[in-house]
Amino acid sequence: MDYKKIKTNQEAITRDVDRFNDMTGNLYESVVILSKRANQISLSIGQELRNKLQNITPLAQSGDGFIEEVYDNREQIETARQYEQLPKATLMAVQEFLDGDLRFRRMDEEEASK
Repeated sequence: MDYKKIKTNQEAITRDVDRFNDMTGNLYESVVILSKRANQISLSIGQELRNKLQNITPLAQSGDGFIEEVYDNREQIETARQYEQLPKATLMAVQEFLDGDLRFRRMDEEEASK
């Protein structure tokens, strides 16, 4: 999923608790769902960042000189800044939940179908 396309506020804002309660029927269940989704988003973004930074190989190790090393550091810094500017994973999860883009299922329903 492209997390850069999720449009949400960068700041925490006051939300209507009833909207979270209406989605699942239980506020605490909604919080658990949001927590798990935020963890998934955070892990996914972290892995994506690690992969991008790993692809930036330091040319200085091959003996090409100091200039290439500085260039690589700048590229790493720019990549890290792009990810720092993304909204927090919790805010992205809340936005997905409120937009109805987040799908979830209850374990008791899954066990009943077996």
